[in-house]
This record gives sequence, C-alpha cells and structure tokens, in this order.
Amino acid sequence: MDRKHVEDWLATYERLWRTPGTDALVTLFTEDASYQQGPYWTPVVGLPAIARMWEKQRKGPDEVFHLTTEIVAVEGDTAVSRQEVRYGDPVDQEYRDLWVMRFADDGRCRSFEEWPFWPGQQPAEPSDGS
Repeated sequence: MDRKHVEDWLATYERLWRTPGTDALVTLFTEDASYQQGPYWTPVVGLPAIARMWEKQRKGPDEVFHLTTEIVAVEGDTAVSRQEVRYGDPVDQEYRDLWVMRFADDGRCRSFEEWPFWPGQQPAEPSDGS
C-alpha cells in the first residue's frame, strides 16, 4: 500500500458517494469488508450490508457538500486519513472525521473505521492543562 493508492481510493470513495446506486462499491470494498461508523458502533459487515447503509446515510447524488481529505499515515496495509465535511450551501452541518482503513492484497478496503467529531463536543469547561 502506498500514498498514491490511498489518494485514489479516497477520491473514488467521494465520487461513489456522489453517484446514484451502490453497484460500484465492489471496487472499494471486499465482499466481506467491515465498516464501523464510530469507535463503539457495531460494524456493518459484508458488501450488501454496506450498500444498504450507504443508501440510508446519504441524501442522494445531488447532496451538496464539500469534502477535504488529508492522508495522515500509510503503514503496511493500513492507512489513516483526516476528513472535514461541510454540508449545504450555506453550510448547515459539518464534522471532522478520522478514517482507519485496512486494505486487502487486491487494493480494496477490508476494514473501515470512522472516528467522527462534531462541533460542540468539547467539554463545557475544558481543562486548562494545569
């Protein structure tokens, strides 16, 4: 696995999120892939289940959003990237997300884990570090 492959995979992920249907998900995920939407969430397992989850989560191919992505690390079969997503015009929802992806030998993702963070998740009185 290298950065170029991860860049291409991330670009395909965004393109497919913006594309009607889910048939092309087979190019992103293995048949038995697991997709965990949060660190304590029950993983969605298998390509058919991932496809159903995608259809429930997105508003459709015309959904207005801006996604920025930064690859944080690539080590062996594992990559980590940081995303910032802003939905709407004007923006009415936003969040930042870390993705931990583990890839199979054929380059498709076999394990996908999200760590999403929304504005306002900071404690009311954050520690001052003292």
